[in-house]
Amino acid sequence: MRFGGQEWERRAFEARLGRLEQVGGLRRFHLAEGREKGVEQIQVRTGAGLCYYVSPSRALDISLAEFGGVPLSWQAPNGDVHPAYYDAREAEWLRTAVGGLLMTCGLTYVGAPGEDQGQAFGLHGRIHHLPARQVSAVGAWQGDNYEMTISGMVEEAVIFGEHLHLTRTIRSTLGVNRIDIEDQVENVGFSETPLMILYHFNFGFPLLSEQTRLRFPSQKVVVRDEGTPLEGYDRWQAPAPGYQERVYYHQEFEADEVSAVVHNPAFPLPGGDRPLTVRLSWFTSQLPRLVQWKMPGAGTHVLGIEPANCYVEGRAVERARGTLEMLAPGQKKEMHLTLEVETDG
Repeated sequence: MRFGGQEWERRAFEARLGRLEQVGGLRRFHLAEGREKGVEQIQVRTGAGLCYYVSPSRALDISLAEFGGVPLSWQAPNGDVHPAYYDAREAEWLRTAVGGLLMTCGLTYVGAPGEDQGQAFGLHGRIHHLPARQVSAVGAWQGDNYEMTISGMVEEAVIFGEHLHLTRTIRSTLGVNRIDIEDQVENVGFSETPLMILYHFNFGFPLLSEQTRLRFPSQKVVVRDEGTPLEGYDRWQAPAPGYQERVYYHQEFEADEVSAVVHNPAFPLPGGDRPLTVRLSWFTSQLPRLVQWKMPGAGTHVLGIEPANCYVEGRAVERARGTLEMLAPGQKKEMHLTLEVETDG
């Protein structure tokens, strides 16, 4: 294991500790007041700077993420509100969406509120507000590496309708600033079911500043809304009151395994500013779409990088385009994503 700039064998490393949680590891707890009361979270500390909070109350999505005690993610004004307050109608999702590093959208609907085949859907589907079950949080030595693994299963089901299982595994290694996410969605029902899934990664201040630059793996970028300027999609700016969100669709990717990069040349760490890069990677064979949400508003100051199997105009539009993915009874689909944080020192 590499820790603190040198290689360690397990026993030599453990000899310097009272318990491993002195330098990193897992910790489970519950929030205690306001609309957050009762929300469970699992803290993951890599011991190398990266710390993040997984929410079993919300599909094992990831809330706050920090590096060196400094935020990487954007947090919504709602806080880590309990999903019991969720209202599935229209755009009410916005009142209980947490933000954080990752909000999963889906599993049978993604995008603006709309209708499909006579059925009404609210913004971005239900999965972000569904609790996981069979949740496990385990830290264990694998040879000389200490591996931290969180796993669980989320059900999206309705009588006379879909019955999908999302099985999620999140892994990190002590001493390594990396998050691996492995998802499997299975149709355990007995009829074909639409599958729409979007990984809504949210980055915020101070990772985002006027100096921040963005790099995407796409050869082509188009705007969702007519009249939206294309210029500036790869740069950031100071907060602008009244800013109208801009949504970009990235197309024609370089390879199967691709990465989007957020680079801040002067990230404010204790001891001084240093260059910092966040790299989000995934497979286009699993998630062939990439949506970018640019929202440098005042108060809502956030960049969304969103690998997906669909765009965000709703299920009826995907169906009409012939791009709506369907899962047959018993069929499974896997998705693998990785987030890495790198600094020059």
